[in-house]
Amino acid sequence: MVDSSKGKISFTGELSIESVLLDADFLMKYKSPERAYELLQSAIERSPRSIPLREKMREICIRNRNFTEAARQCLALVSLYITKEDFDLAYDRLQEAKLLDPRISVAPGLEAIRRARRPVFNERRERSQVRTDVALAGDLSLISIFDAIQVIENSKLTGLLVIKSNMLLGSISFNEGKIVDAEANGRNGTKAIQDIIEVSVGSFEFLTSEKEFPVVIQVSSNTNFLLDILTKLETEKAQREGLIPGDLTTE
Repeated sequence: MVDSSKGKISFTGELSIESVLLDADFLMKYKSPERAYELLQSAIERSPRSIPLREKMREICIRNRNFTEAARQCLALVSLYITKEDFDLAYDRLQEAKLLDPRISVAPGLEAIRRARRPVFNERRERSQVRTDVALAGDLSLISIFDAIQVIENSKLTGLLVIKSNMLLGSISFNEGKIVDAEANGRNGTKAIQDIIEVSVGSFEFLTSEKEFPVVIQVSSNTNFLLDILTKLETEKAQREGLIPGDLTTE
C-alpha cells in the first residue's frame, strides 16, 4: 500500500500492479487525482510496458482533462498493442490520441500498424469488423469514401475519418464538415488524400471530436477538391500510358 499522510506518495514496499490499480481507484474515489497520478507515474517508471497501468493513467488523465498526457499514454499504448498484435485496440488508441490532441500526427502510428499487421484480412473479415460504436462506419465495397465524406460535409461534423484496408491505413481530418488534413503511407495533406481516395475495399469509421484540427488543406468544397484530385490522377495515368503528352499539367 501507499503512505500519503504527508501529501506525497511514498511506497511502503514493492507493490503489485493490481495493488497500484486498486490504490489509484481509491485515491480517485476520495477526490485525490494528483496523488493517483503520482502513484501511477511512479509505477509506470518501474513497469513501462504495463498496459493496465498506462490504461489507468489514460483514464484518469481524461477524467481530469489532462488531454496532453492522455494522448501521450495513448501513443505508448499503440506500440504495446502492436507488440501484442492487438491491432484493433492499437487503432482505437491512435485515433483517440489524435482526438485528444489534434496536433499529433498519426501517420507514423498508421504505418507501424500497417507494417506489423499480417495480411490475414480478407474482404469477408473486413466486413465483419465494421464497428457500431462510432458516429459513422461502413464497408467500402458498399459505401464509397466519397459518399462517407459527403455525409460528413452535409452534417458539418468535426472529427476523424479512419480508413482501413489491406493496402492502406489512413485518416482524414474534418472541421465542420470540411477536409483540413489527411495522413496515409507516411504522407500528409493532399498527397495522402490521393492515396486514400483510390481505396475501394476495406472499412471506414468516423469519430467526432470536440476540438478542431490544424488546417493543412484549405478547401471551400470537398466535392470540388476531390474532383480536382481525381482529374489530376487521371491525367497522370494517361501520361504514363502515353495517351497524352507528358508535359501537360493540370491546375
